[in-house]
Parts: sequence; C-alpha cells; structure tokens
Amino acid sequence: MRIVIAECSVDYLGRLTAHLPLATRLLVVKADGSVLVHSDGGSYKPLNWMSPPCTLSEVSPSEDEAEEGVTAVWIVQHTKNEDQLRVRLHRVLHDSEHALGVDPGLIKDGVEAQLQALLAEHIQTLGEGYSLIRREYFTAIGPVDIMCRDADGNTVAVEIKRRGDIDGVEQLTRYLELLNRDTSLAPVTGIFAAQQIKPQARTLAQDRGIRCVTLDYDALKGVDDSESRLF
Repeated sequence: MRIVIAECSVDYLGRLTAHLPLATRLLVVKADGSVLVHSDGGSYKPLNWMSPPCTLSEVSPSEDEAEEGVTAVWIVQHTKNEDQLRVRLHRVLHDSEHALGVDPGLIKDGVEAQLQALLAEHIQTLGEGYSLIRREYFTAIGPVDIMCRDADGNTVAVEIKRRGDIDGVEQLTRYLELLNRDTSLAPVTGIFAAQQIKPQARTLAQDRGIRCVTLDYDALKGVDDSESRLF
C-alpha cells in the first residue's frame, strides 16, 4: 500500500465528471490497483476513487500546469472503460509504501458466530419440524447465515445478529429478494434472529413478512435450562 499526503486537485473524467479543487488530501494506492482520495473528514468514505482494474502512471505536468504550481500528474485509467482519474500534485508532504501482506478477512463477533453454530445444531429452536440445509449459504451478494426448511418443506433464510437493528432487516430483505428469483428455492421466507431486537427493527421485519426470533444464548449452549426456572 502506498500512502501519500499532498496538496493536490483531482478530476474524474468519463461517464461522469467531478472536480476537487486544490487542498491537502490523503491519497491511498492499494495493491489491488485501486486509488482513493480522502479528506480529513467525511468518516470512512473517500471523496473520489478509481476501482480496479485500472493502471496508474505518473507524468510530467504540461507547461500551463507547471505555471500553476503542479509538480506531477497521476493518471489513473480504468482498463475496461474510458473513466479516468487525474490527480495534479502541487506539494508532497508524505510518501511511503507498506507491505500489509495477505488479509485474513473479517472475522465475525465471537458470540454472533457461536449463535450461528448453535442455532444450526439446534435448528428446531425455530420451530418443530425445521431442518438444516446449510450454514453460510452462498449468494452473489454475500452468504446467508443459515438456510433451512420448515415443517412443510418450504425454504427459510435466517439472518443472525447479536443485536438486531434495521440494518439487519434490510440485509435479510436483500437476500430474500435475490433468493426468490431462484425457482428451485422459491418461495423463500425469512427469519430475523438475535439476542436483542430493537422495536423499530421488529416493526420493519413484521411489515415485510419476516418472522422475528429472540435467541437465548445460554439456553442454546445448554448452560441455562429455561424449563427449570422458577421465574
């Protein structure tokens, strides 16, 4: 990864045009070829970027650009279309490269991952007659936590969260829209399962025909027997 902090202006040319006037910014060049332009605000989202596949070349400024104080120009060209990112560097404050190595990827929260494993093992927690198809069911937009069948043999997609909020319901909704296009699976219904489900998320899920299930982590582990409780 290459990290550059520089006074620069940026232009995006192609299917759309966008201009960032001269300012001090963070430029990130990743090993996959992507180039991102960040400011010191706006959270994680870059101001502009070029996704791979693309190539980066550094050229000398034109006479007009040199008169304006430009010392170098980055041309980031997408290899599958005409889109181009041009970064005009005026003054470089920092330039370094770092080898980050192979990233192991996102590891889910321990409790959330354990909930998935326990629920798959005790799938009839969702209802009598339920049977497991598989965990981490692959789709083009990401893996569904659990795919199973209900007592009538209908396909059910289960999204599991430690704390269930609206984002989780939206995620499950996207999965259901995609899965229901597959005639070998449809109709597919959804279950939103979590240790805690926020009222707004429960309301949204019910409005979309998604069943909510509150999971008892200790009961699934066999630590807490709810039938033996006095209260």
